[in-house]
Amino acid sequence: MRILFWGTPDFAVPSLRALDDEGHEVVGVVTQPDRPAGRGRRLTPSPVREAAEAMGFPVLTPERPRGDDFMAEIRALAPELSVVVAYGHILRREVLDVPPLGSFNVHASLLPALRGAAPINWAIARGLDITGVTIMRMVEAMDAGPLLHRIAEPILPDETASELSLRLSELGAEALVEALALLAAGQAQEEEQDHALATFAPKVGREVARLDWPRPAVELARHIRGMDDVPGAWSELEGAPIKLFRPRVVETAPAPAGTVVTADAAGGLVVATGEGALSLGEVQPPGRRRMDAEDWIRGRGVRAGQRFV
Repeated sequence: MRILFWGTPDFAVPSLRALDDEGHEVVGVVTQPDRPAGRGRRLTPSPVREAAEAMGFPVLTPERPRGDDFMAEIRALAPELSVVVAYGHILRREVLDVPPLGSFNVHASLLPALRGAAPINWAIARGLDITGVTIMRMVEAMDAGPLLHRIAEPILPDETASELSLRLSELGAEALVEALALLAAGQAQEEEQDHALATFAPKVGREVARLDWPRPAVELARHIRGMDDVPGAWSELEGAPIKLFRPRVVETAPAPAGTVVTADAAGGLVVATGEGALSLGEVQPPGRRRMDAEDWIRGRGVRAGQRFV
């Protein structure tokens, strides 16, 4: 099957590799342009671009997937089908209709639950026990097309979004291969979504990731794991934004929410919340790498009695 692949982050790479391993003809790969990254802000190719070029596939990097020149390029590739995995742009109807068999998406939730840009983050932040992946025929409405295949997957205790993303990326590749096999055999059955059951997972950014300490410790722990490792849950301490990771709910004497109750080598970093407290295993101060909280304490980056806001 001649396939045009669309994707950008690490999450999409296993699906691209799976298509190649299964013998599909990947006629081209569309990914976002190189972006500044790292301390030096060097232009860096997307993970999908790096993988595609290593496998020898033609790569297109439009700033926006539209316009006469771009449309002519993808039509010239003559794909039978498009596969979209976390590409990063909404595709217009004229793009979706280029391949005669249509365009299909690998989505990291059990649709219609968690439609949107950040299903993995919100599955954890909202305390779900089970999520999964869905292969869906794409329509112009966001994540609202007919379902071809779904695979459920439990969310492990204390699992972070970055850890779950790694597992679901492999599961998504498996589900994609199975769905394409059904399509090729003429056995695929498409099921319309029950739109009344839809929930949404909007993009997570800096403000969403900021911690609200009056919330219960259990909720804050889920939020921290859900924001790990990008954008990273954070809070201000003495005017400096500190990212916080590896939360664990603990009991401690009552204190105003956000107060550093413990900051020593023996007890680690413990912060009071609106209900209970959190022990934080890792932190990332401004301009520094992620580190063990104990190293931050030894470096006198924090002391008991200070307060996160």
